[in-house]
Amino acid sequence: MFTWFKDINGAERKTFWACFGGWALDALDVQLFSLVIPTLLGLWHISKADAGMVTSVTLIASALGGWVGGAISDRIGRVRALQVMILWFALSTFLSAFAQNYNQLLVLKALQGLGFGGEWAAGVALMSEAIRPAHRGKALGTVQSAWAIGWGVAVLLQTGIYSFVPPEYAWRILFGIGLLPALLVIFVRRHVPEPEASPARAPRVAGARTPLLGIFSPDVLRVTLVGLLLGTGAYLAVIIVAFFCGCIAAAHLLDRIGRKRTVGLFAVACVIVVLAYVFLPFGDTAMLVLGFPLGFCSAGIPASMGALFSELYPGGIRGTGVGFCYNAGRIVSAIFPFLVGHMSES
Repeated sequence: MFTWFKDINGAERKTFWACFGGWALDALDVQLFSLVIPTLLGLWHISKADAGMVTSVTLIASALGGWVGGAISDRIGRVRALQVMILWFALSTFLSAFAQNYNQLLVLKALQGLGFGGEWAAGVALMSEAIRPAHRGKALGTVQSAWAIGWGVAVLLQTGIYSFVPPEYAWRILFGIGLLPALLVIFVRRHVPEPEASPARAPRVAGARTPLLGIFSPDVLRVTLVGLLLGTGAYLAVIIVAFFCGCIAAAHLLDRIGRKRTVGLFAVACVIVVLAYVFLPFGDTAMLVLGFPLGFCSAGIPASMGALFSELYPGGIRGTGVGFCYNAGRIVSAIFPFLVGHMSES
């Protein structure tokens, strides 16, 4: 499955691992918020709509970050832009650990989103110019699977830290760990060269206590946490593994049947699975099993976007192009986390 990795040279491998690590650490930092929402609901007495608003703002900021980050990579080079964006989102996540209220966290999550979106744009442009065409699709698709790795690590960290540390401190520790991606910059600076095709080397192209809060009281907190982990852990595990497998499958199809056919295939499959997931009367076990094809099919399209978009633009505007296209959808999707939180309380 990964025999292609033996065919690429040292510079290509270092570029691959830098982008893979960046995207995994991106996922780690981004997913931490969803894992600490129950804690913040209790500590700060915020509503589910407020929590959804944070996610919406982060998505909007990540879209803007993707556009800006792509443009920056077209000006100062892919490698330098990648370093800036990694430092940006790592520092923003770290500072979130010191937020004293909802508004401060909202601002810091928006700043994190800027770096999160920009890192993807710079990384895709870098890989599209550093990896040879014969393996570019597989490399870009495989890097997308790093999201599942980072997501899984975030869940493991949350499980471990919440098992030993009171929740009012545990969530801050989790965000503090978000500074770790900054260490990746050292590797990038030392080992990842700027591609020859990079624009940096070429001419440019023109509150009362409620039952919900009560279950987080100190005397029953451990019971609540264990129940939460047992009730949701299996679903998260299935979807995370499926997402990883879907990215790997798409990575190989990209170089076998082409970019457009791969996107079309996964789009049709995703529609079928989502309709089944929403409308068919499944029990808990069946829903758990169906989580695998749902995660698998939903991974194929984002895994294909890097290879598809990066080859549609000339080098001088490649970063801007892929950053804009990939992140534009986030502006539209950003409204849904807020709506879901608002509707759940209506």
